Amino acid sequence: MYDLLQGMRILEGSAFVAAPLGGMTLAQLGADVIRFDDVNGGLDHARWPITAKGDSIYWAGMNKGKRSILIDVRAPEGQELLSAIATAPGPDAGIFLTNLPARGWSKYETLKAKRDDLIMVALTGARDGAAHVDYTVNAMTGFPMVTGPAGHEGPVNNVLPAWDIAAGLAISTSLLAAERRRSRQGVGALIRLSLLDVALWTTANLGYVGEAAANGADRARLGNQIFGTFGETFRTRDGRWVMLCMFTGRHVAAVRKLMGDNGEFDEIEARRGLNLADEAARYEAREDIAAICSKWIGARDFTDVAPALDQAGALWAGYQSFRAALDDPYLYGDNPMFETVAQPGLGGEAFPIPGAPMWFDDLARKAPAPAPEFGAHTDEVLADVLGLSSGQIGALHDKGLVKGPSAA
Repeated sequence: MYDLLQGMRILEGSAFVAAPLGGMTLAQLGADVIRFDDVNGGLDHARWPITAKGDSIYWAGMNKGKRSILIDVRAPEGQELLSAIATAPGPDAGIFLTNLPARGWSKYETLKAKRDDLIMVALTGARDGAAHVDYTVNAMTGFPMVTGPAGHEGPVNNVLPAWDIAAGLAISTSLLAAERRRSRQGVGALIRLSLLDVALWTTANLGYVGEAAANGADRARLGNQIFGTFGETFRTRDGRWVMLCMFTGRHVAAVRKLMGDNGEFDEIEARRGLNLADEAARYEAREDIAAICSKWIGARDFTDVAPALDQAGALWAGYQSFRAALDDPYLYGDNPMFETVAQPGLGGEAFPIPGAPMWFDDLARKAPAPAPEFGAHTDEVLADVLGLSSGQIGALHDKGLVKGPSAA
C-alpha cells in the first residue's frame, strides 16, 4: 500500500489473529514481512471461514502483502535456517515477531547471541506464559456479564475478537517504537506483550475497573442501550432496525425537532427536572426518550425514516447483515480503501480486500496486495536473504526441510 517502511524486514511466526494482524499492518505500510509455517501444515492455512472449495478466507485476510515460506520447524537444520533469517545482517533486518512458544532456537537470548541489536516482539496469552485466547481472556474481563439483553442470565460472548485486534495494533506500535530507538541508539529489544494485559489495560482505560473499585458495584446489563448517554435500537414499521444515538446537544436538538413537535421532550424535562442537553440527564431519562423515538420510528417504513433522520442531522445507522453490507456502496462499493483483487491461495478467486485504513495525503496509495499462496516465497527468501544457490535450495527440498507452493 505504502513504501513508508520499505526495506524493513520482519520474520513472523504466528497463529490466530493478534500476531498475524500486527505483521499485516506493517506489511501494508511497506515492510517485508516473511511469515514462516511448518512444512507439515500451517496452523492458520485452513482456518475458517473458508470458501466452498475449502480454501481459507481467513488466511487471505490476515496475510495480505506478506511473503510465505515453509520450513521444517522441528528439524535442527530447519531451525538454523529460520534463525539465520531472523538475525540476517542489515540495518533494517534483525526483527522477529511471534506469538508461538519462544524456546530453543527462537528464544530471545539465543537469537541475540547471533545479532546483538535484535528486536523481538513476543506475545503470550498471559504475562506468566499461560495459554489464553481472545475468548478466555474476555471471560475474565467482565464484559460477557454486561453484554446481551437486559435481564439475560449468564455470559454473552462478543463475536468480535476485540482483544486480539487491540493486541495486534499494540504489536505493530511497539515494534516501530523499538525500531526507532535502534535506528538512533543502536540497541535492540525484547518486547513482551500478553493478550490478557492488553485486555486489562483497555478495560481499565475505559473506566470499567475504576467504576467497580470506586462504586463497589457491577454495571447493569443494558442490552442495546448505551451507558452514560442515550442510544437505543428501534424497529421500523416494515421490520428494519436502526440505532439512534444522542452524544451531543446537537444530536438531541435534531431528534427533538423531528419527533417532539407536540412538546413531549419538554414534558420530560419539566417532570423530571432535567436538561436533556446533559449526557447524564439523557441516560437517566432514557426510557422516556426511547418511548417517544419508538413511537415515531415504529409508525414509519425504513425508506421514510432514513432520509428524515439524515435531513435532521441525527446520529444514527441502519442495522444490516454482512452480506447486505457488501452491497452497500457507502461501505464497500464506493470506498477507495477496497479493491477487488484475485487471491492466489484461493485459486484466483477475487473479492474486495482493504488496503491500509490510514491515508497519507502526500503519498500515492498502491493497490492492496493479496495474501500469498502458501509457501510461495520459500526459494525466493532463501536466495535473497540467505544467499543460497539454486543447488543448495534444491538439496533442502530433497531432504524435505523446505517446501514451495506446489508441494504444500
